[in-house]
Amino acid sequence: MNTEQRFWNPVLETMPLEKIRELQLKKFRKIFDWAYNHSKFHRSLYDKAGIKPGDIRSMDDIRHVPKVEKSMMRDIQRKDPFPYGDALCVPLEEVVEFRQTSGTTGQPVYQPDTWQDWDWWAESWAFILWAQGYRPSDRVFIPFGYNIFVAFWAGHYAAEKLGCEVVPGGVLDTKARILKIQELQATAMMATPTYVLGMADTARDKLDIDPSSLTIDKITCAGEPGASIPTTKKRMEEAWGAKVYDHAGATEIGAWSFECTEQSGGLHVNEALFLVEIEDTETGEIIEEPGKRGKMIITALDRQAMPCVRFDSKDIIEWSPEPCPCGRTFRILKGGVVGRSDDITKVKGVLLSPSAIEEVVRGIEGLSDEFEVIVDKVGDVDRITLKIELQPDAVSQQESVQRQLVDQLRLKTNLGYKLEFHDYGTLPRYDVKAKRFRDLRKNH
Repeated sequence: MNTEQRFWNPVLETMPLEKIRELQLKKFRKIFDWAYNHSKFHRSLYDKAGIKPGDIRSMDDIRHVPKVEKSMMRDIQRKDPFPYGDALCVPLEEVVEFRQTSGTTGQPVYQPDTWQDWDWWAESWAFILWAQGYRPSDRVFIPFGYNIFVAFWAGHYAAEKLGCEVVPGGVLDTKARILKIQELQATAMMATPTYVLGMADTARDKLDIDPSSLTIDKITCAGEPGASIPTTKKRMEEAWGAKVYDHAGATEIGAWSFECTEQSGGLHVNEALFLVEIEDTETGEIIEEPGKRGKMIITALDRQAMPCVRFDSKDIIEWSPEPCPCGRTFRILKGGVVGRSDDITKVKGVLLSPSAIEEVVRGIEGLSDEFEVIVDKVGDVDRITLKIELQPDAVSQQESVQRQLVDQLRLKTNLGYKLEFHDYGTLPRYDVKAKRFRDLRKNH
């Protein structure tokens, strides 16, 4: 691999749009045929809809293929072939990797992969890392607890595939991880935005180390929308003196998108390996035009052990009107994943996205990186409580910070809030995905 080469796969990443569509249709027909003939679950789903492999002749035909939701996968698992159930398309003997979803929205889904699937995972991540400037000269520190969640497992394998040196920081605590980065002069790392900011706090508060004095020059984020939220990205980049890049993926889907070094305000969809459709949440129509948000329906075009065919991800996205200056023909999602359809909720008749609150909080100087949002009812009236912390050196500025917060929340979300200021360090800290939003009205 030529390290000066801009693209990991120049043929696929610069392919004309009509050729990409031809490739996607060819691959979709192949994975649909595979799922129909090897998965009892998929065959039953498609037979009920009256659709067979020969019916898929155009991209428009794909829209008639039934969607799959995570709840369906939960229903068919924990039975023979144990524990994957009727969606498994290969003999159990061919499964070499087990992962499961985090279970943040219910019972975890088990995900099997063959060795071919796992190589596909690494390849999809190779697109991501190369686009973000990772090269064989990098020493990549991965500060996550290696376990049953996919997290940065495939990122580890992809970094090795690129020729990087990988330092796994699994069982180390946060302070030990920072000291190991310092000791080995690591140049890159991968973590959730929450943990990137948490590591910076620990470096400053517990070790008296300025994280920007360390040798990290690029950070790849995943697991939360924070790295696509400008104010959160800015906080991370200023704290570490490094470029921060976003990526979106999921256990049951794969690593389907990435931000490149141009940082053009969105995520490339890896259209060579995935088919992304945007569905209007009210009409169910597929949205082709830029600037209109809907939920993502996605197909992993090459994954075989448990296929992901027209999976309803619940992620809210929109197409960007502009191509990326990097030269890739893969389309851009403006602002990345802006939220989830099951997180976006109506409060006092107004649609509220937790990411909008994050953008406000992280954009106000004097507030810490941590916050919590609780929606409940007082009688029949919705109430939003926002818990925040002041930085230790900003305690005397609480009145000014509060005024800014009220104004910006009203401007960005069109809602009023009950504000609770808490002592610095008392709100929960998270190592992986943060759980900052709670809607208690469901129990009301």
